[in-house]
Amino acid sequence: MNIKNENDIIRLIEEDEWMMKLLKAAKVLNLPDWWICAGFVRSKVWDVLHVYEERTLLSDIDVIYFNPTNINEDEEKKLEGRLKNRLPNIPWSVKNQARMHKINNLPPYSSAVEGIANFPETVTALGVKLNDEDKVLLIAPHGITDVLQLQVRPTPRFLTTKELRTVYEERVRKKNWKTTWTMLEIFHF
Repeated sequence: MNIKNENDIIRLIEEDEWMMKLLKAAKVLNLPDWWICAGFVRSKVWDVLHVYEERTLLSDIDVIYFNPTNINEDEEKKLEGRLKNRLPNIPWSVKNQARMHKINNLPPYSSAVEGIANFPETVTALGVKLNDEDKVLLIAPHGITDVLQLQVRPTPRFLTTKELRTVYEERVRKKNWKTTWTMLEIFHF
C-alpha cells in the first residue's frame, strides 16, 4: 500500500483487525482524552513502508489519557489490569499525561495531545483513537512527513536543552530501530 497522507494511515489502521480490536478495548475504558500512541502507529507505518509481511512485535501498547483529578500511578495499574483482563496477551501500558511532564522536567501538560507533542521523536508523536462511530481519529502534532519519509528526528521540545537532546540521543541508541527498519535515517544533534 502506498501511504501518502493522514487518510492513508487511518485506512491502514481501520483495515487492520488486530489494531481495531485493541482500539475498541481501550475505548471501553471511557477515559478522558484517550489515545493509543507511539509505536502502535509508527511501527505499522514503517512495517508497510518496508513491505514486511508480518507485524513487528511491539514491546508495549501505549494507552494515554488526561485526568488531572487523579494522577495516582495505582489508577494507571488498575486500568492496565482491566485491559489485560480483556486482552491478556497484549503488553498494555497506561499513562496519565497529567503527571508525565515530570519525567523530563517539563511544564505541566493541558491535554493528552500536548503530552504526545512532547514525546522525544516526531515519529513517535502520533496517536489514534476511535470516535463514537468507531472511526479512527489520528493526531500528529508534528505532522506525518517524518514517519512517511522514514526520518527520525527530535521534536522541537527535545532540541531546547542539552539535557533533552541527550534524552533523545539515548532513546534512539536504546531503541535501535534501524536494526528492524533498515531504511530509516536517524538524525543526531
